[in-house]
Order: sequence, then structure tokens, then C-alpha cells
Amino acid sequence: MRIKHNIALSLLLMLPLPAIQNMPSPVDSAQAQQLKQFSLEDLNFGGTNYRNMIPANMYLTWWGDRLMYQDAEEWGTVDMKTGCKTKVATLEEVNKTLQEGKIRSAMSVRFPYPDRTLALLGNSRERILYNWAEGKVEWRQPCEGETESNWNTVSKAVAFVRDNQLCVTDAKGNTKVLTKDGSREIVYGQAVHRNEFGIMKGIFWNADGTKFAFYRMDQTMVTDYPQVNTFTRVAEEEPDKYPMAGMTSHKVTVGIYDMAADRTVYLDAGDPTDRYFTNIAWNPDGKTVYMFELNRDQNDCALVSYDAATGNRLDTLYRETSEKYVEPLNPIVFLPWDNTKFIIQSQRDGYNHLYLADANTRLYPEMVSTDAGFRYSKSLKTRQLTKGNFIVQRLIGFNTRQKSIIIEANAANPLQCNIYAVNTKNGRMTPLDNGRGVHYGVLSASGNALYDKYSEPDVPRNIEVVNTSSAKRDMIFSAPDPWKGYAVPEYSTGSIKAADGKTDLYWRMVKPIGFDPAKKYPTVVYVYGGPHAHNVDARWHWASRSWETYMAQKGYLLFILDNRGSENRGTEFEQATFRHLGQEEMKDQMKGVEYLKTLPYVDTGRMGVHGWSYGGFMTISLMTNYPEVFKVGVAGGPVIDWKWYEVMYGERYMDTPDSNPDGYRQTSLLDKAKNLKGKLQIIIGMNDPTVVPQHALQFINACTEAGTQPDFFVYPGEGHNMMGHKSVHLHERITQYFEDYLK
Repeated sequence: MRIKHNIALSLLLMLPLPAIQNMPSPVDSAQAQQLKQFSLEDLNFGGTNYRNMIPANMYLTWWGDRLMYQDAEEWGTVDMKTGCKTKVATLEEVNKTLQEGKIRSAMSVRFPYPDRTLALLGNSRERILYNWAEGKVEWRQPCEGETESNWNTVSKAVAFVRDNQLCVTDAKGNTKVLTKDGSREIVYGQAVHRNEFGIMKGIFWNADGTKFAFYRMDQTMVTDYPQVNTFTRVAEEEPDKYPMAGMTSHKVTVGIYDMAADRTVYLDAGDPTDRYFTNIAWNPDGKTVYMFELNRDQNDCALVSYDAATGNRLDTLYRETSEKYVEPLNPIVFLPWDNTKFIIQSQRDGYNHLYLADANTRLYPEMVSTDAGFRYSKSLKTRQLTKGNFIVQRLIGFNTRQKSIIIEANAANPLQCNIYAVNTKNGRMTPLDNGRGVHYGVLSASGNALYDKYSEPDVPRNIEVVNTSSAKRDMIFSAPDPWKGYAVPEYSTGSIKAADGKTDLYWRMVKPIGFDPAKKYPTVVYVYGGPHAHNVDARWHWASRSWETYMAQKGYLLFILDNRGSENRGTEFEQATFRHLGQEEMKDQMKGVEYLKTLPYVDTGRMGVHGWSYGGFMTISLMTNYPEVFKVGVAGGPVIDWKWYEVMYGERYMDTPDSNPDGYRQTSLLDKAKNLKGKLQIIIGMNDPTVVPQHALQFINACTEAGTQPDFFVYPGEGHNMMGHKSVHLHERITQYFEDYLK
């Protein structure tokens, strides 16, 4: 890898990933017989014993700069050097003060005011502020029937949706219904564009809670997909709005409600047809709203500002275009100490990095081209803060004292996620964690401290408190191995070259319990392979899925490879699949198969493949394009033809069926049905709103016409994933299929 980064990190970043990294102490056959065996009730998230088999945790949050713990029945302070807990209040005490409507759990308690001993709690009827120092409820607000609620700390107002209408309740409990036309077709206050572009909510308060922005989505023009409820006496149609690639999409507008004026205005963004509005942000002064605006082709993106009082368009601050696609996933974030500057994230140099921008600059027509195939507006005064062949994975927040930005990035190793402080003057990155594993940090109010939850391949979970100014760390929690006493397989990882002959691809292998290198083992390739996901990283057991352990217990070898097209490796890696999904991915997966064939303990006559969603698409793709290689496959929720997938995701990676007919024809699995030779089981949820049932049903129809014989199983009433204990049933079914036909 060609490294471009700060000298301070050079020694850390140049450490290579060993070709193979093994977990310690694999058990032999004799030991395995003496140790406990896993069941799916232990390993699967829907299992009855699953909670006892995952690493222990300490549930934490911040009260200003003081660390607090949250348990089901109580909360309290945590010593930031020792981890010792001191109880300050219990639910029993809270509920004694309530006349009715008990609080059932303290796990979601929040501490919104650093200078007051107030805990924010709630139930289905009301939210309360409880003063634990005085033992009394200081404030109440009704919340019955709220969905999509967003509560503001400063004004204590909450904006929410009730019966499809947008509403707001002020601090005194007065509720206003702001809309009348809300319905399943006119949607207010919810995430839009099918949760693409980083959109996770539909209501956005300004800092002081006097105004909020909200989404309005008009779906009247979008085709209904006819989902059916079979649990009624006579089956009933319960349609979903589902815009397929190339078809008419919904129209989104953004409104601003001013509480003081009791007035709503809409941003004058122009005709919303075939446009996406995302990453809404407020200026700290509460007077200006910003959002990224993207064309339907998703290759031209602009950051635009609006007057919150009038809705008038103020300026286009920044523009970015690409030969393939631009994907804005993060709103701008203003520096807490300087309201004239903000952070913008961009992949314009080929990797997602931070840029410091001046909000007072203006756009001029000049654009600059980059080696990564992007063009961006030069006039916005930006200074690149982070740089190198790595990804900034998350902007955690700011240390206001040091004027630094706290981030997570895979700068140390593509398989890791580590925490750094970034100096806003010179971009210098200072590591804040131990330099290993996968970390997740949460900052205190000032940003001078964070708690860091992390794991490593042989570390289930640790929690440290980190001083973000000095980088001093104190361990406050270390989870014991919950699998102690069980027969645990060997987990290892390494890398091979992709089909392009130059790109490193990382893999995980799970060997059978009691592994004997003189034997040959049936091998299952688990695959996902699609965008915004990866399977292999440096967390506990190299991020192995528990089902892999279950299969290893039954004598299988599991192999998992992150092909080109998956996440966190830069745009060249991710966009290699543009307009022909599945093709480069299959080539890379077959490089993995070539590697497996070099291993004497892999039975190449007994190779299977399994994946879900995009992985289901990959499973059938591999089964039908390489029918002599894979004897058995299980495909869950598979995409069969991208023309039946939704607009935003589908068109980003494939363009429209009209503009890319060759790509859609090449990637469709319908005409590959005739190639099926091995045993293939397809499993779907009958009411899947993500990969609609039409995909699997049409592939089965193509198989009947071609004379090939897949197996098919449906979970009535289930969506894209099986919920609760049905997940145990699902994974037992997947396992049994390999037991029946591969072993």
C-alpha cells in the first residue's frame, strides 16, 4: 500500500498485516469431546441462552463530563479511573413519586443538563425530568401516541408524528397538530429516500429548540407493491410504496416550523422531481439551514444554504461531481469555537476525509478534477485535514479545549477502527487508543474525555476512559470470555490478491473443531460482497458470525472474503463494480476458491456457498456461473434482477435499466437458471419490503421453465430478516441443508 500521511503516524501505519493471523489454542479432537458444545439457542441472537453467551457489557452515558452507568433498575456514577459504580437513584424511588404510569426501565435514561441532577425518563404516556438529589419529579410532558419523536434539551419541546400528522408539544404540554394531509402517501417527519444517503430521521431541531426542519414526502405517484397479510381470515392486501429502478420516484420537500411565530415555510429548492435532499444541518445561530442536493443520476451534488425564516435559497456553497457517483453521507458540522467554519466530509481524493471549510465563501463556476474521478468547486475555501490511503469512518465530536476533532479511522490497518485526535491547525493525527482492534468512542460534553468500547481478535470487550488531551487511558471494564469451557474453533485471517492482480483482499477462516490437517473437510464460503458492508475485521474472533462456529462444531470449514465493492477501502475499491454488480465480486470470490484449492485439508468436491440479501444474490450468481465448483448453496432474500430493486440504491450502482441495458442483462440471474446443477435452497420472508418476493418467485419460475430444481422456503409475515426465535429456526434450516447435501 502506498502511504500518504503524517510522520507522527508513520511507524504505526507501516506495520503490515501478517499473511495469516491465528487465534490461540485451537482444541484437538480429544479436548473437544471433554468441552461443552454450542447449540443455536446459545449462538443465535434469537436463542434462549444467547444473552449469556455474548461478552458482558457496561452500559454508559455522560452527564456533562461525568461518566454514568445505566442498569435496568438504577443508575449512578462511574469512577473514571477504577470503574467503580456508585448508585444515585433507582426506578423504585422514581415510581414511588409517580401516581400512575410506571417507568419500566432505566436503560435509556439521559442526563441532559450538566449542571443539574436531572434524569430524563419516559414511558408510553409521558416523559419526565426526575431530580434524583431531591427525590422528586420536576417536569412532565405527555407523549402518548408519539412516533418519530425528537425532543430538544433547551426548549423541552418535542416534534413528532401521530396518526400520520406532524405535531409539536411545547414545554408546558400544549400540543399543536401542524398538518392535515398526512397519510401513507403523504409522509411527514420520517426518514426519506428509503434511508439512503445516511438519512436516519425526519425531524431536525436548531440549537435552541425554537425551530425545526422536517421532511415531507409525497408518494402518491409511486407504484404500490402488493404485499399480502395471510394472518387474517381472508388474506388482505397491505401494499408498500416501492419505487423500482427506472420508475417514478417520490418527491421530497423540506419544511421549517417556527414555534414563536407558529408558522411553517418550505425551502425554495425548486422542483423536487428526481432529486434527493439529504444531510440537513443548522447554522449554530439558528437562522440558516444547509442540505446536500443530489440529482437522480447521483453524480452531481451541491451543498446549499437557506434562510430559515423565509425558506429562500441563499447560496450554493460547494459542488462535487463524479464520473460514477457522489454519495453524501454526513451533514456539515460547525466548529464549536468558530461559527464561521465547518467540517465537510468528502471522498474527492479517493478516500473519505475531513476538510475544513469557511462558511463565508461563495461559489464560482471553476471546478477542479481529481485523480479519483471527482470534480469539486475550488472557490469554497477548504483545507484538507486528514489525508492518506485510509477512511475516516466517523466524526465522533470535538475537544473544545484543545480545538481538535475526534474521529474513528482505519489508518492503522484496513481491518481496524481506531480513535484519533486531529489538530485543526495542521491536521496532525494523535492516536488515542491502544492501536489495535475495533474501537467505538463516545465523547463527554466538553470532549476532554471519552469512553472507548473495543474488542480485539482475542479480547471479547474492554472499556477504557481516555483523556483526549493527553491520550492517557484507564481501563474500567474487561469482559471475561463467555465461551470459556466450550469447544471453540480456530479463527484466522490473511490476505490474497484480487482478480485485478494488485489489490489486497482480506479473508477469515474458521476451522472445524478438533481440526486435523491430514483430513479433508467440507467447506462453506459465506459471502455478502455488497456496498456499505464488510465481513472481516479485527474484532473478537475476527468478527466471525456465531453460525460459523456452529458449523465448525459440525465439522465444516468456513471461508469469508471481502471482495472489491465492499466498504472502507476507498472509491477505486468500492466503485470497481459500478454498472455491473456481481461480476468483479465473483471474480474475487473465485480467487478465494483458488486459494482454498491450495489447502490440502479443503475438500474441493464438497464446497458450498451461503449468503443473505446481496449475499443471496452472490450465492445464486456463484452457483449458476460456476456450477461445477459449488455443490450446495443457500440463498436468503436474494436479489435476482436489479430492475426490481429500489431507485436510490439500484440506480446509484447500476444506473437505470434504460441507460444501462447491457449491465442489467449481464447481472440478471433469470437467464442463468438453466445453469443450476447443485442443490440450491432459496429462503425469503414472504413480506420482505427490501428485496420484494418477486425476485425469488421469478427465479423459481425461470427454473421451472429451464427444468432445474431449486428448493424454496418461505417465512409468512416476515420481512427481510427473520425476527426473534424464528432466526433460530432459520439457521437450523440453513445448517440442515448443508448437512443433508454437502457432508
